[in-house]
Amino acid sequence: MKVCLYFEGENVISRSGIGRAMKHQMRACEIAGIDYTTDSKEDYDILHINTVGITSSLMIHNAKNEGKKVIYHAHSTEEDFRNSFVLSNQVAPLFKMHLVNLYSSADYILTPTPYSKSLLEGYGIEVPIQAISNGVDLDKYEYDADKVKAYRKYFHLKEEDKVVLSVGLYFERKGIIDFMDVARKLPQYKFIWFGHTSKVALPKNVRQALDEAPFNVILPGYVKGGIIEGAFADSDVFFFPSLEETEGIVVLEALAGKQEVIVRDIGVYDPWLVDKVNCYKGNSVEQFAQLIHGVIEKKLPSVKEEGWKTAQQRSLNEIGDQLKEVYERVLAQKD
Repeated sequence: MKVCLYFEGENVISRSGIGRAMKHQMRACEIAGIDYTTDSKEDYDILHINTVGITSSLMIHNAKNEGKKVIYHAHSTEEDFRNSFVLSNQVAPLFKMHLVNLYSSADYILTPTPYSKSLLEGYGIEVPIQAISNGVDLDKYEYDADKVKAYRKYFHLKEEDKVVLSVGLYFERKGIIDFMDVARKLPQYKFIWFGHTSKVALPKNVRQALDEAPFNVILPGYVKGGIIEGAFADSDVFFFPSLEETEGIVVLEALAGKQEVIVRDIGVYDPWLVDKVNCYKGNSVEQFAQLIHGVIEKKLPSVKEEGWKTAQQRSLNEIGDQLKEVYERVLAQKD
């Protein structure tokens, strides 16, 4: 059994959640002993496709003509396409039709959470759908004093500085506007948002929020490696106010880094994130500010140990075993 992991436009998606999902799938296959390739020109038995562009559609067509099985990893939904780029809301209904057409062409669909599974089922897709987490590389986010030192030096942090961390593209959907508003309410803390999106692609309200960022917000852009891994290990709070996700890989990374995690109370986190157990959940700028202050000043109980247990349940070892079971089952199915 050989699997082709296909990601269209790897250079474009490398800095996104789908880009990290690609690396996670590769590593999970290696751990589970699954023979795989990312070269679509090689021979393979199963096409595990992750993207929804023009060449993705062509890959499915060719695979079907050659009698190969197709598993679609549904990272995208209409809901998480909205409130992203300029005109995304206007295009969203057409994007949904495109997704339904592509996903319905598969033999089996994987999607990261029960929530995203329910969305796809609501689209009327009749292909079998299973929820499997994107997973997290626990070793990568284990505490490393050298990474922490590099991170603190990079941002010139003093010993007494308290840091609120977030990661994502500059999308309204990601909660960037609320992030700025919360920072204004808590000028005693530093707020760092890792990630970047060209302003040309952003609507006016997001561009304005970035241009008027408060003095205590740091926007370093896209940073990888030891700097951001050190941030995940050493920041005081991971605050992710996203309004819509299919999972939120950065949340898993924060849990793996033993962060105190604060998220918006949205459906994607049910049932795996539980308020006041392995995270804190809020719904407004005022609530977020209160939670951040409460966590940093230790007026609220720590939830990071339970969060770490949640990350362990989604380790790449676990994900590799789950993928292997799906591959073997789909390959055994008769047309």
